[in-house]
Amino acid sequence: MSKSERAWRRSVEIALFGYFMALLIGITIGHVWPTIAIAGALLLAGYLWSVRRLLLLLVSRRLIPKGEGRGVVDRLQRVLHRRQNESRRRKQRLIRMLRTFREAAAALPDATLMISYRGQRILWFNAAATRLLGLDYPRDIGQPVTGRIDIPRVTAWINSPNREETLQDVPSPVDPSVHLSFRLIPYSDDQALLVVRDITKLMHLEQVRRDFVANVSHELRTPLTVVHGYLDMIEPDEQPEWAAMLDEMRRQSQRMAQIVEDLLTLSRLEAKDSLPEERIDMARMLSMLGREARALSQGRHQITVEALAGCDLLGSEKELHSAFSNLVSNAVRYTPEGGSITIRFELSSDGEPLLSVIDTGYGIPAQHLPRITERFYRVSNSRSRETGGTGLGLSIVKHVLNLHQGRLEVESELGEGSTFSCRFASSRRLESAIEDEGNGEHAVREGAGGSPMAGTG
Repeated sequence: MSKSERAWRRSVEIALFGYFMALLIGITIGHVWPTIAIAGALLLAGYLWSVRRLLLLLVSRRLIPKGEGRGVVDRLQRVLHRRQNESRRRKQRLIRMLRTFREAAAALPDATLMISYRGQRILWFNAAATRLLGLDYPRDIGQPVTGRIDIPRVTAWINSPNREETLQDVPSPVDPSVHLSFRLIPYSDDQALLVVRDITKLMHLEQVRRDFVANVSHELRTPLTVVHGYLDMIEPDEQPEWAAMLDEMRRQSQRMAQIVEDLLTLSRLEAKDSLPEERIDMARMLSMLGREARALSQGRHQITVEALAGCDLLGSEKELHSAFSNLVSNAVRYTPEGGSITIRFELSSDGEPLLSVIDTGYGIPAQHLPRITERFYRVSNSRSRETGGTGLGLSIVKHVLNLHQGRLEVESELGEGSTFSCRFASSRRLESAIEDEGNGEHAVREGAGGSPMAGTG
């Protein structure tokens, strides 16, 4: 029998004994029922008084003493006493854990702010936030983040749909020579961590690297030009046994020259925060890309150009043409003869301009996709060298798109082909100066060695 059952049984026994004694007294004095009623009222009053005392102890949040009796109320008091002690121990553990967490967070070198995700109000911040952002405790608790960190780029970033992407190279409001990165990490329905890191040393190292690459590339350009010039002066007919060697030397010197040019292009793009913007006639751009694809293909592929968006873009025509050409060139290089390549310009479901280059080439294994925009990263070194690739084309594409607040999206399946898509914000969409008749959807297709055909996309 459990303790609770024994306590309940003991209480019943006490009640029955009380009623029995009341019955005897009632018989003795000749008033049985009044005596029993008085006894029942006294028992009920005793239980109600004990329950009231427990309730007052619970409401006052004082420690409930351990009951010493054997009745059901005493058993209830002992259970509440034990539960109260367990609750207090858990609370103390949680307080210690919270204090440890606060101390650890306060010791972080990165500024850490706990904010309401929707209301964007500061709930808590550590000491590094005072040092890097100039926040003051407790004045700034409950204040809007954008009101206390008054930096236009940060305000625009927090209010943008892409705020979960890291914001780089932001000057500190305390010391403009300090460069910061901002990252927003949601951790509940309405709360997020804003982590601000000092990246001044990283930015300095990155600048040193860019300067080194640019200087080395400039220094290599002249000797490569001289070597290439002398190779062109040598006639293979005069030395037939050297013909194969001279061809290989020319090919490698041209490849080295292309690497130098791509490195200089990357250095130039990395040194810029923005590009001059103009209206880009996308119909003309697509026509140029189609001609370039057909020239590179030399009739080996089915080339399709689809203009479905019916709009133009706002951006740098020179740089975007360079990025798009890189994607087209890669598609031609890595698509076997007889495959198809589609250059498509359309609007996504949310109205964002999207230029895609779709091929039926070799495809890219999934494990390589996260790294394909890194400098000199190749999925297949031998195939890249055979096709003349430098390993820098997709890095150039990524930097050009970053300067246009766009992004590169890649979908690929090994043996099935790849889709490289340049996605732009809807703010860069401009209505076409000359719209096509009908619904504005038009495609130009040309097969291998065929003539252009017009049709709906």
